[in-house]
Amino acid sequence: MLETAAKSGLTDDEVIQRVRAGDRDLFEVLMRRYNQRVYRIARSILRDDAEAEELAQEAWVRAYEHLDRFEGRSAFSTWLVRILLHEGWARARRGRRFEELPESAREGEMKIAVNESGPEGEAFEKEIRILLEAAIESLPDAQRTVFMMREVEQLSTTETAECLDVSEEVVKTRLHRARASLRRELLARTDGQARTAFPFLGARCDRAVARVFDRINSRAASPNPAAPKPN
Repeated sequence: MLETAAKSGLTDDEVIQRVRAGDRDLFEVLMRRYNQRVYRIARSILRDDAEAEELAQEAWVRAYEHLDRFEGRSAFSTWLVRILLHEGWARARRGRRFEELPESAREGEMKIAVNESGPEGEAFEKEIRILLEAAIESLPDAQRTVFMMREVEQLSTTETAECLDVSEEVVKTRLHRARASLRRELLARTDGQARTAFPFLGARCDRAVARVFDRINSRAASPNPAAPKPN
């Protein structure tokens, strides 16, 4: 998909217009642009790698199928996160992975990516990230999602409030409480590493893109009136 990658300089609105016009493959640009954000927020809701990846893929498929309903009154990324949140909360209410920290996290076996800075540096960074991820996962549900959106994904207070359909004051309060719940010494040791937690790049991103397009292409055989039509 080198041609698609070359078009990544297009704005979201330009990509959406062209996908609606039938350039289905260009949807990959949006996925590459927001895949990690979608996964990280899904992970904050379900607290399980596999289920978060499944939720992220479902959100992408739903976004594609309802792309003609996107009216541009908010940013595409905000609209996409809303789809993700509603589906994630519905799954959480059904009791999927919402009660306790996964065994892998408690045992310090969470799979994460580390920078190549030598064996000692990598070991230290891995330890810090595991501690940070476990601390984030221990937060109450509402605080954890706000923390992930604001501190990890660096969304603004306004955009976070819009995604969650709450006031900016609620976002600020939840973030303040989340920060207070995390140990000060842990945050000091991580030195900004929150932005690198729960990575979703490289092969994992490639796999998600491939699976979403498999589902989109299989459904193209029986056209959905709401979905963009291929040329």
